[in-house]
Amino acid sequence: MTLTTPEALDHAIHVDVAPDFRTEESAPDEQRFVFSYTVTVHNTSRHSVQLLARYWKITQGSGKVQEVRGKGVVGQQPMIGPGQTFRYTSRAILDGPVGVMEGAYTCVDTASQRPFEVAVAPFRLAGPNQVH
Repeated sequence: MTLTTPEALDHAIHVDVAPDFRTEESAPDEQRFVFSYTVTVHNTSRHSVQLLARYWKITQGSGKVQEVRGKGVVGQQPMIGPGQTFRYTSRAILDGPVGVMEGAYTCVDTASQRPFEVAVAPFRLAGPNQVH
């Protein structure tokens, strides 16, 4: 029997993020820039994992930093089986046309009940006509 350490599991959970500027919901004249982001969590481990909590650090172009913590994602604490993915879409509202988000998910290996963190690499939020 092979035991998987939280560190090894962390490398078997991959996160992809696809941000999108929401023109129809934004109001640049009012410093309201709305972005959606679709997150796909891939479980390439041999164990089921459950996503329990999220942490986001949102850095706006103005330098303002906002931190968001909470249970699960979009009202769920999804169970992700071996070889499965979980996808959801959420949004962020900035006061300018550019920003950066990064964060982490707290997960648990359902076989061992050991919690572990999965880092979400920084990704850029950029409105139209912004340098990518």
